[in-house]
Amino acid sequence: MVSVSMFSASPSSFNLSFHFGLGNNWNFRTFARPSACLSQESRNLEPSKKQDKTSGIGKTRSATKDQIVISDVRISQQESSPPLVTALKASAEQNAAAFHFPGHNRGRAAPSSLTQLIGLKPFLHDLPELPELDNLFSPRGPILDAQQQAASLFGSLETWFLVGGTTCGIQAAIMATCSPGEILILPRNSHISAISAMVLSGAVPKYIIPDYNFDWDIAGGITPSQVETAIKEVDKEGQKPAAVLVTSPTYHGICSNLSEITQLCHSRGIPVIVDEAHGAHLGFHPQMPNSAMHQGADLAVQSTHKVLCSLTQSSMLHMSGSLVDREKISRCLQTLQSTSPSYLLLASLDAARAQISENPETMFGKALQLAIETKSMIRKISGISVLDAQSFPNFPAIDPLRLTIGFQQLGLSGYEADEILYEDHEIICELVETQSITFAMNLGTCREHVQRLVSGIKHLVAASASTPAAKRKVEGGNSAPFADIETSLIPRDAFFSGKRRVSIENSLGEVCGELICPYPPGIPVMVPGETITKKALDYLLDVRSKGAVISGASDPQLSSIVVCNM
Repeated sequence: MVSVSMFSASPSSFNLSFHFGLGNNWNFRTFARPSACLSQESRNLEPSKKQDKTSGIGKTRSATKDQIVISDVRISQQESSPPLVTALKASAEQNAAAFHFPGHNRGRAAPSSLTQLIGLKPFLHDLPELPELDNLFSPRGPILDAQQQAASLFGSLETWFLVGGTTCGIQAAIMATCSPGEILILPRNSHISAISAMVLSGAVPKYIIPDYNFDWDIAGGITPSQVETAIKEVDKEGQKPAAVLVTSPTYHGICSNLSEITQLCHSRGIPVIVDEAHGAHLGFHPQMPNSAMHQGADLAVQSTHKVLCSLTQSSMLHMSGSLVDREKISRCLQTLQSTSPSYLLLASLDAARAQISENPETMFGKALQLAIETKSMIRKISGISVLDAQSFPNFPAIDPLRLTIGFQQLGLSGYEADEILYEDHEIICELVETQSITFAMNLGTCREHVQRLVSGIKHLVAASASTPAAKRKVEGGNSAPFADIETSLIPRDAFFSGKRRVSIENSLGEVCGELICPYPPGIPVMVPGETITKKALDYLLDVRSKGAVISGASDPQLSSIVVCNM
């Protein structure tokens, strides 16, 4: 039921009267609406210019020289009227004398350099919180309607739209469940948003070291037995965890057993928060793992823009059950989110929801089949490994749309393989790491690009065969970079403590004062408040030498580190 707006939206196209009422009593007076649809056949658009794109490891890249392929899309009558999209369209089409923000005034003063790139329509629909468009923090009209329809689709009691990405959703979830000094159980490979949430909330971390595959240099999820052990350890200290945070699926698609974890926690009255940034699509096909909501999670935060089709930075926060106070969630979101939310982002969430609602159980059929075929073809290539459930036997499933390829047998790091695939074939991946490359497959993945990927990997294998194997070796680790952590200060105290800079040689044993992580995937190797270990230092220096971008460090070359005064 997605509304993909294909029609003209000139400010002078229509002169509309608009009625706005309380609750869901919002409606438009009848007006003519041009209709448009895409044919069932794919359409090709020839780009006029080659556009630059920056990769995840810092080099400048250009978009493909080939034709841009728009995947097969059918727009139905039902799909053409998502409430917030409809409201935004009608408001943009008013012949209004606008004396409000933003300064481009419905595109009349839009910068030409940007309109030449994206056209005028985004500016026409870049509107502020006008009465007919509702209010994100006190929704009574189309936003409320859109969020309720999203809650129905995703199986939640309530859903909030987010314009600050999943980051602000994770922060709100932790702040709403953990007061200063209360304990949060979470995996040590949690996203940096969880660390910043503990700075904001004052929560005390109780880390679980995730399952780790050293051949792949990849962290997995956490198991129910690990969660149970952590709860018992907190109980022995005479305390009760305020919440448990689980990342599922991980960046690589590894899913934890959320059903058992939620049952375990709920039997003790502990709410479960799921960082489901990479799993907004889960549960929408019989071959996919179930979503966090359908496995009993109290709060789940999803990056709707990652695998579903909303605009980048737009996410959703879903709530179920009665263990979490919804009013706290609302207050936290109002604290964290912009008071000038982008209606383009909000409308894109409504549109993405409508798109899936059209055929929720079959929408991903073609993408799944293409993913299965792709993995089958790549497994037949000599010297190439594909991450599968056997690599993480303690976990029930791996997202079938996530493809992680290893090049260890060729003696190539993920960074080296990525460089070859891009430079020679203009293949752009999602995530590059020491031993592997991860590719995200989605509704827009087309067969031509899959064929180019398979062909590119075959050429890479052929080229590597000319290098003597004895000269090529990529060493895997023997422990996780954060396996032996020691916390001296909680993240909040470390964040606000006095700091000084020391050389890398003199940092061993000091208390880290900054959050340092290779990005992507944004998993911290050093967290403020933790004692700096040789293992963590060696890991950071190693991945940096292989091409990783180090995020969070004030000195990206890692010749020095900021530490806390103790």
